[in-house]
Amino acid sequence: METSPVAVRPPPGIWQLAWPAIAANLLASLVGVVDLKIVGALGAQAVAAVTTGTRIFFILQALLIAVSAGTTALVARAWGAGDHDEAAAVAKASLWLSVAISLAMTTIAMAFPRTLAGIFRVDAEAIALAATFIRWQAPFQVAVGIYFALGAALRAAGDTRTPLWIGAIGNVVNVVFAYSLVYGKFGLPALGVAGAALAGGVAFAVGAGILVLLWLRGQLLIGRGGRLADAFRDGRLRRIVDIGYPAGVEQVVWQGGFVAFLWIVSLYGTAAYAAYGIGVSLLSFSFLIGFGFSIAASTLVGQRLGARDPDGATHGGWRAMRLSLAAMVGFGLAIVLAARPLARFMIDDPEVVELTVFFIYVLGSVQPLMAIEAALGGALRGAGDTRFPLFTVFCGLIGARLPLAAFFAWRGLPVEWIYAALIADYIVKGALLTARFRSGRWQLAIAHRTAAAEARLESV
Repeated sequence: METSPVAVRPPPGIWQLAWPAIAANLLASLVGVVDLKIVGALGAQAVAAVTTGTRIFFILQALLIAVSAGTTALVARAWGAGDHDEAAAVAKASLWLSVAISLAMTTIAMAFPRTLAGIFRVDAEAIALAATFIRWQAPFQVAVGIYFALGAALRAAGDTRTPLWIGAIGNVVNVVFAYSLVYGKFGLPALGVAGAALAGGVAFAVGAGILVLLWLRGQLLIGRGGRLADAFRDGRLRRIVDIGYPAGVEQVVWQGGFVAFLWIVSLYGTAAYAAYGIGVSLLSFSFLIGFGFSIAASTLVGQRLGARDPDGATHGGWRAMRLSLAAMVGFGLAIVLAARPLARFMIDDPEVVELTVFFIYVLGSVQPLMAIEAALGGALRGAGDTRFPLFTVFCGLIGARLPLAAFFAWRGLPVEWIYAALIADYIVKGALLTARFRSGRWQLAIAHRTAAAEARLESV
């Protein structure tokens, strides 16, 4: 395939890449808080149901995350090398692979909503409501897959602004429909938890529809590429999967460990479970700032390696980490200082409020470590070194957090001790990721993996 006659341009800076991603993430997080606030009026069971249903889809979307990770690494490399045709071909292959995965997700969610909801072992009412949430949101997973694929390709090419304004439109749609469908406003039916699920699905459908329309019109930075058959040649699907599957396994392990952690939390009742969901939702403002720097680090590191500038890639990764530290610590501190009024705003239940405040204090204390994980983990994935972040999840979540939480529960300690177990998780991950990035071995990850794949093919 011939490449487009375009000059290799220097990649954008960290802030130029990060601020639109941060703004998009903050808007999405704000919508999540608003949705929980809207649902919170229905009681703790409704909050637990939305938390459970959302988490189930996070688990099902592990394969989409794998495709996105592979897409990001390959598109960023191609873009950094000036091969825009290759970037477009990877994006097209990623899009169709994501659609196929999404159809499978929809089938599973529609067929087994109650079984999936029951994984979290909440009370019967919360399970029934969560199953309703899953059933209503399942048909929209194809839109989620499209959004994941095209969004990842655009960000890897350096366009983080288009996903921002498209996401903003989707967020407005989400809030308006959530309020209307949960409570039955503006002539729409009162659907309760189902209304919240439907609102989120419609928002993704609107965003995906806009992306596809712009892509088909050739108005995105990433082009449509050539024929569909050409997109699947030259081993692109294999490379996307080979680079991305550790990120998918990472999500499965992380989400599985998270489910196990919530099982332990659920032993302490619905109030403890709901407090966890509300606390994570509130601190997600800070998490998603870190995710913005993760996107920036992935893009910059991938593009710099594609341009054969490993020193620039290294400098970009460390700079992303420093900026992520400053932003997440500052934002996290603000949320910690406002923990009690924020918890009271979210739900009118004294027990849930007290537990939420404590959980915010715990999670706020690990913001520096979470900033390191976000930025350096993103840098490694952008380099194609997707296996090491998987290793850190095993060590931190499976090796530290879960054993400590299980031990505290076995000893009959209060749920506050269970919440505190996550501190050990982030200490382990932060230390391992820092050591890995400092070693520089991540710079050759794609080259080593490509050589290994070619060796396997020659042996067949």
